[in-house]
Amino acid sequence: MGKWSSFFSTDTKSLKSSEIRDLLKLTEGKSVISFAGGLPDPSTFPAEDISRITEDVLRSKASSALQYSATAGVAELRKELVNFSALRGITGIRDDNVFVTVGSQEALFMLFNILVDPGDHVFVERPTYLTALNVLRTRKPIFHGMEVSEKGPNVLQLEEELKKVSKEQGKPKLLYVIPTAQNPAGTTMNLDDRKRVLELATQYDLLVVEDDAYGFLVFEGESPPPLKALDKEGRVIYLGTFSKILSPGLRLGWIVADDEIIKEVELFKQNVDLHTPSLNQYIAAEALKRGIIQNNLPKIRSLYRQKRDYMLASIETHFPSQVKWSKPVGGMFVFSWLPDKIDTTKMLEDSMRRGVAYVPGSSFYYDYGGRNTMRINYSFPRKEEIERGIQILGSLIKEKLQ
Repeated sequence: MGKWSSFFSTDTKSLKSSEIRDLLKLTEGKSVISFAGGLPDPSTFPAEDISRITEDVLRSKASSALQYSATAGVAELRKELVNFSALRGITGIRDDNVFVTVGSQEALFMLFNILVDPGDHVFVERPTYLTALNVLRTRKPIFHGMEVSEKGPNVLQLEEELKKVSKEQGKPKLLYVIPTAQNPAGTTMNLDDRKRVLELATQYDLLVVEDDAYGFLVFEGESPPPLKALDKEGRVIYLGTFSKILSPGLRLGWIVADDEIIKEVELFKQNVDLHTPSLNQYIAAEALKRGIIQNNLPKIRSLYRQKRDYMLASIETHFPSQVKWSKPVGGMFVFSWLPDKIDTTKMLEDSMRRGVAYVPGSSFYYDYGGRNTMRINYSFPRKEEIERGIQILGSLIKEKLQ
């Protein structure tokens, strides 16, 4: 019991530290090869362009850019995001359907708070993005899972679970899903499964929160259309982020949703942080208007494809045959399924001692399953670090199997 613990609300008991944040603290300033974070390669940041834009904005729009702005976002940026969304096939939307947030993390926090009550039936992938899970856990829903293997999500299992819940437990409420370059699994849902998910959402009157953090970072084949692009009923709430395509330090994301949902988000945000930083929004609007983001995407994709290829070749060489892993067509991560006897949370201590960090997979499971899994990032480490780090991990896994 801490000195002030008796003063904390009961809700604080639901708060859980992010394992990724904790690992980043542990590796900071140390000579550790980090596969842990979802950090973009710093060479992809258009720093000179951002510098020029910032100067231009402060010279010509300082009175607006340094002032309070609308809760839903700067009109200029929302207009640009309508056009930018069309590149992902999302059409027929207006400025009123777009809401600017402090990263997609705030979007998840606000949406889950306005949509999920304790006891609601919420469906997620196993594994799925751990920070989304941590926010959802504070809402105390009843979780249901759709297994993800190296081949992708099991939509048939989702259908069976929806049928079972609807028949025996009550009404399904919400599905949170990352269809493209999934974090952490690195898998991408095929087009037929996307259509089937929407059919199931209609059949069971389910809301879908689609996290498309990596939709612009598909580097093999065409990026599949997001669920939102196929949505005819307005039941898909789409999340985008500038963190992977411009800069995570700007802390900018956005929501595309039906007007009614946007209005509720606006009311909620007014009580959270009033509005997203104005200057950052003007910088992002100009980056879109000048085509800086659009022109930078091929460079990012090419670099991440090279690093992905390098990591997969290293895994093929150094991991034992009993291990399975995803082969991502985009994004930043490879996910590994090790033999059941290996607990990757326990193995992490040995791995850190040998100078390699990764994220144990159990945090990405709503029930803390997947003890034999781990997420490995390839976007941030240098190529020589990838080779050396995978070699160390491979040796360690082989030792654990003996």
